Amino acid sequence: MDTIERIKEQINENSVLLYMKGSPKLPSCGFSSQASQALISCGEQFAYVDILQNPDIRAELPKYADWPTFPQLWVEGELVGGCDIILEMFQQGELQTLLKEAAAKNPSEDTNAE
Repeated sequence: MDTIERIKEQINENSVLLYMKGSPKLPSCGFSSQASQALISCGEQFAYVDILQNPDIRAELPKYADWPTFPQLWVEGELVGGCDIILEMFQQGELQTLLKEAAAKNPSEDTNAE
């Protein structure tokens, strides 16, 4: 399976997916830390991929997503955005609603999507 196919599969199999540097418990950059904390604060399960452990995904995802930076949040197969967008949505209450709706459609998903 090539990298783009793997990315598509991860996005399709996880209703809420965060591509980040590190993990939610041990983030490796401030932006990934802030993004994962916002998701954790929403109280819904989400999957993540540590792009530092997956250099092929780190190289290919920005081209596939047409989004140059990490973290990247995907919900229901759609790119939501990066850290600034995630934090803004969280502060306005939109992220909580989005994640609750995704969780209601897809119960019992869990953490590491790799």
